[in-house]
Order: sequence, then C-alpha cells, then structure tokens
Amino acid sequence: MKNLYRVDYMVQTRRLSDYVNIRKFNIRSIKMSHIVNYQLQNTRSLSAIKTQQTASTPECSVDSRKLIEDDLKDLYTGIIQELERVTKSSELQEIATYYFDVRGKGFRPMLTILMAKAVNYHINKDKSKLLMSQKHLAMISEMVHVATLMHDDVVDEEKTRRGRPSINILWDPKKVTLAGEFVWMVAVMMTSRLKNDDVTMLISELVLNIVQGELLQLGIGETENEGFKNYMMKTHLKTANPFAYTMKSTALLTGATEDVCEMALQYGRNLGIAFQLVDDVLDLPADLKEGLTTAPVLFACEQFPELNMIAKRGFKEPGDVERTAELVMCSQGVEQTQFLARKHGNEAAKQVSLLAESPYKKALQVLTEFVINRVK
Repeated sequence: MKNLYRVDYMVQTRRLSDYVNIRKFNIRSIKMSHIVNYQLQNTRSLSAIKTQQTASTPECSVDSRKLIEDDLKDLYTGIIQELERVTKSSELQEIATYYFDVRGKGFRPMLTILMAKAVNYHINKDKSKLLMSQKHLAMISEMVHVATLMHDDVVDEEKTRRGRPSINILWDPKKVTLAGEFVWMVAVMMTSRLKNDDVTMLISELVLNIVQGELLQLGIGETENEGFKNYMMKTHLKTANPFAYTMKSTALLTGATEDVCEMALQYGRNLGIAFQLVDDVLDLPADLKEGLTTAPVLFACEQFPELNMIAKRGFKEPGDVERTAELVMCSQGVEQTQFLARKHGNEAAKQVSLLAESPYKKALQVLTEFVINRVK
C-alpha cells in the first residue's frame, strides 16, 4: 500500500534542454518521420504533417480486436443501460448517451481488456478469461473518457465529433457540462461495485487528475522552462495517469503481485505519454488555432526563442499562428516530439515484455506500435 497513489512527477521538473540534450539522434532513424526539411522544400505546409508519415504505418490490428471480440460485445449497450438506469430524466439520458450511440475507436476498453487477459494468463495460464469486474472497469474507462470529450467540446466549441454534430451544438453547453459530470459520477459510482478500495481510489484520483490537467492546459505558455514543466505535468494528469491507473486497476482486480501491478502502471503511463505526444503532432494545426502550446512548439522554442513570447500570448495577435507554423516547420520540433514519443513507447513495450507469452501480450505490443505510428 505504500506510495500506492503517489504520482511521480520527476520528469515534469526537468528543463526543456534536458530533453533536447539527452538525444544525439539521426532523424532518419525515426521511422515515423518522413517529413521533408522545410529549408529544402519551402512549400511544406502545416497540414502536411498528417500526410507525410511513413507509408508503413500499421492499422490498429484487426486481430487484436477479434481476439477479444466477445468481451467487447455489448459493452456500449451496457454503458447506456447504466446511464439510463440512474436517471428518469429523458433529456439527461439523451445527452449523456449521445456519444455512446455511435462508437468511437474503443481504444481504451480494448486496451483495458487486453491487459486484463494478459495479466490473467500471466498469473494462471488456465484462466485467462475476463473477470466481470474487469469488463466493468473497461466500461468505466470509456465513460470517463467520453465525459472528458463532452467537456472538451464545450470548452473548445467543437462543431463535429465522430462524423456528426458535436454535443454542444445540439444542446445548451451548460446542460452538456452537467451531463458530462453525470457520466463521470455514474462511472465513479460503478467502481463501488468492484469491491476493491484501491481501485476505487485510483479511479477517483483519475477523474481528479483529468480536471487538474484541463485547468493546467489553459496556463501553458509562460517561460520556456515553466511552459515545458507544465506541459509535461498536464500530459501526466490528463493522459498518462488515466492510462496508468486503469492498467494498474485491472491488474489489482486480478489479485496480481505488486511487481505486476507496477508493470501495468508503468506500461500505461509510458503509453499515455507517447499517445499524447503523437496527438500533439497530428493536432498541431488545430492546437495553434485554439491557442494551445504543445510539444512541437516548445521544442521549436529552443531554436527560435521568439516563439516564447508568441506562445505566451496564446498565438492571439494577427499572424501569430502562421509565424509559429513556419518556425515549427523550420525547426526539429516535430522530429523531437516524435523521438520522445518513440522513447516512451519503447519503455511501454519493455514493461509489457515482462508478462508471460500469450496472444494478449502480443496484442498489447501491436497496440503500442500502433500508438506510436498512427497517422490520425
């Protein structure tokens, strides 16, 4: 129980230059990075980042999904039933279940179930079957994620989500915010049925971290070192810790040893960091327009200090977004972000390699590669 809920923010206190100086790397060795140097090809555009990735980028493995197809079955139906059971308000039901009617990628529940079955197999090779508590955890993780999307869409004033009007367009944003909190609370309430105090505490901490991360994100862009420190802390709070706490929770529900639980925690944390870093590359155009300072810009500040002031004011003055895009493309900000993502992805793969060989472990390794190499 010692230090069970302690968050290690050592990485967050490092200077930006520490991340730059630890690497002496050949850009060509980064498989994701087939990006043409801006100084040689002056027509390179910000949107080109999404199309100039390696052609060998794998699709999210169909086999991985098929491997747990039966376990994923009815997961979204179960979530909708849980939400509708708690309230008789038809409007609240409609808002709360809107994003569950059209499935997203289902990455988080798939990851949760694969880790559960990999750990179950590691402990007892005759009993890799998913526990009902672990399936409920997969539902909880998706509910927390979708509630976060609901709040994000209100804050960011999004117009579309998953191919249809975003939730804040169809309903009063105030109602959407309350409905998001409702989904969060139902998810937290469901943890009490798991009858595991450690897991209940981790999920509660997870929700608190997401809120803290959202607030911190609004303040990124101070001095160079403070900005990067806050960026890494935000990444831990909003993305890495939710991955980490969910992975550890599924191991705890199995009754795994402390070493296995720590492995699951570190796998999730490193995968979450890699996931966010790749997102920052893919979402760079949109993030700049929203005034968000992310890793590619922060790394670019090392080469172009003028970006510090532009980022500090949130890219709000005329020409700020265009100038930032130009300087990021001139810099190695994208490549450095991708390198750091690969570094954390490799650490995640190293952690999961400690598990006994099984189809579920292999699927986790495939998903890790997918996270690092995805193009959307």
